This record gives sequence, structure tokens and C-alpha cells, in this order.
Amino acid sequence: MSKLCEKLKQNKFVITAELFPPKGTDVSVLMKRADIIGPLVDGINVTDNQRACMRLGSIAISHMLLDKGYEPIMQMTCRDRNRIALQSDLLSAYVLGIRNVLILSGDHPSVGEYKDIKGVYDLDTIQLLDTVNKLQTGVDLSGGKLKGSPKFCIGAVVNPTASPVEMQIMMMEKKVNAGAQFFQTQTIFDVPKFKEFYGKVKGFGAKVLPGVTLLKSLEFVKFLKNLPGVNIPEEITKRLEASKDPLKEGIKICSETIKELKKFADGVHIMAIGMEEYIPQILDEVNK
Repeated sequence: MSKLCEKLKQNKFVITAELFPPKGTDVSVLMKRADIIGPLVDGINVTDNQRACMRLGSIAISHMLLDKGYEPIMQMTCRDRNRIALQSDLLSAYVLGIRNVLILSGDHPSVGEYKDIKGVYDLDTIQLLDTVNKLQTGVDLSGGKLKGSPKFCIGAVVNPTASPVEMQIMMMEKKVNAGAQFFQTQTIFDVPKFKEFYGKVKGFGAKVLPGVTLLKSLEFVKFLKNLPGVNIPEEITKRLEASKDPLKEGIKICSETIKELKKFADGVHIMAIGMEEYIPQILDEVNK
């Protein structure tokens, strides 16, 4: 049974965060970060070759987090595997005790370190969500019967700041109909705008955890602004420009955003991006 889904069903304000597996076999830094955030959050996302760069697998790290008593959310992208491998990895994850899976398309190979490779995309996100549900009924995509079937808490992603937002809402509804039980969003900084989006999709029945990102520097703000679908209000940029300590101001902005979201949202997904040691400070500020 997924502890995460139980909390979502109980309408608790859920807090998740994420970790990036390393490029290599040394997991010591990642595990230290897990020990910092693990006791404070309800789930830890483990990314799947994020930014189309080769890293240690999300299944392995998710299993290691389980061994430490933390609740992993294994990300699975459509980019790197065909339907045979996707189904096999889902079954393998379940056997290893992993109960939460987040389905997403994955960054296009052109943004990563192997720009000349072909993305697989044998299944799209809707089809992969359908696949998870099919496996849960005890049948695979070929119609073959399974000897034992998985039971996952299934997540997907949505971008409330994309334009046109109607397309995101339409895709979100399709993902809910395909079995998504919760959503994590692209990072948001405009809480009123997210609240407007949330009001339009609340009736779908799935929980929505808006993403919040720790802004550590002006250079980082510039980096985020160049990512597709990320919108940072000018007032946020000005606050960092005026601050003598941009990181301190970024922590303040992050905690303020979570406080506002806590008034109505289902939870929050914190993306500290290598700065996980500041998550306890952020949450302390939220709880003051």
C-alpha cells in the first residue's frame, strides 16, 4: 500500500521533494541528501535520466530509499524504453517494494548530452498510464495473463503556466481518465494564477501538488527562464537583484510561496535542485 496515496486520500497537505541520481555509482552524497529531507517529506521523487542525460537508474535509487524507510516516487519516462522494457521495469519496481510511479514523457534527447540519438517514445504518457492500469488488472499489453499483478499510486505531470492553458487542462483530464491519481506541476511562482488553474481542474478528482523551486542566484533565475514552460514574474527577479544575499531571499520566496499554497492546495512539490540541505530551513519558515 502506498503511504503517499493514503495521505492524499485523507486530504492531508502533502509535501514531496526530488533527488537526482548521480552520474556514476557513488551514491554517498545523494543518500546524505535523502537523510536530510526524508524525515520531513511524504515522498521523494527519483528522476529518470533527467535532462536527457545518462544517470544511475531510478529503480535502484528508489529501492535504496525504501531500505532507509523513506517513501520513493519513481519517475518513468517514455523517452528511453519500448513497451516491453517499460512493462518489465514496472513489474520489477513493484517486486522491489516501490509503490509510487510518476509517468512523464521525458526531456527530448536534443537537450541532453547525446543529441544525435533517437528517442524511443514507443508509448506516449496517456498510453503508458493505460499500460500501468492494464498491468494492475493482471494482463500485459500483449493480452498475456500475469502471475501476480502490481498496485501503484500513479502520478503524472501538468504545467499550469503553459500557453494555451486549455491544452494542459485537456491533457490533464485525459491523464486522469487514464488512471492518474495525483499530479506534480512545473515550477510556479504566481500563486494567484495557479489558484485560477486549480479551480478549473479540481473537479477532475486527482490531487495537484504545485512545484516550487528554490532560487539560489540570479544566474539560476536566468537559467530557469530559458526552460520551456517556466514563467518567473519580474517582481521575483527584482527581489533577488535587490538582495545582498540572493540565496537567503530565495529561501524566503520559497517559504512564502508554500505558505500561500497551503491555504488551498493539496500539497507542494519542492525542487531544490542540488540545494536540498536548505529544505529544512524552508519548511521551518513555513511552519512559523
